[in-house]
Amino acid sequence: MKLCIMLVFGTLLALVYGMPPISRDYNTHCRCVQVESRIIPPDSLRSIKLVPEGPHCPNKEVIAGLASGEKVCLNPRSSWVKKLIHFVLEKQLHQQGETPPKNLK
Repeated sequence: MKLCIMLVFGTLLALVYGMPPISRDYNTHCRCVQVESRIIPPDSLRSIKLVPEGPHCPNKEVIAGLASGEKVCLNPRSSWVKKLIHFVLEKQLHQQGETPPKNLK
């Protein structure tokens, strides 16, 4: 009897500690295992995703979507990637500034 209780208790502990946290966007690891430093031509880039460092990963991650459909992790310490990040952030700020909220009278 004691063996059955210990077995059930051990199974419950394994299930509880083995379950991921309840959150849709929680990622427990870095997405970029390898990063590219080579320059990618601008006409090959379709999207840029910036993932800040956080509890999921201690590194800032830059994920580029290419015209071929491939996703490539870029080295955020590379000088051309730093310029690309700066350009993307400036563009986002500029777009936000162009569409000020309308005052209703």
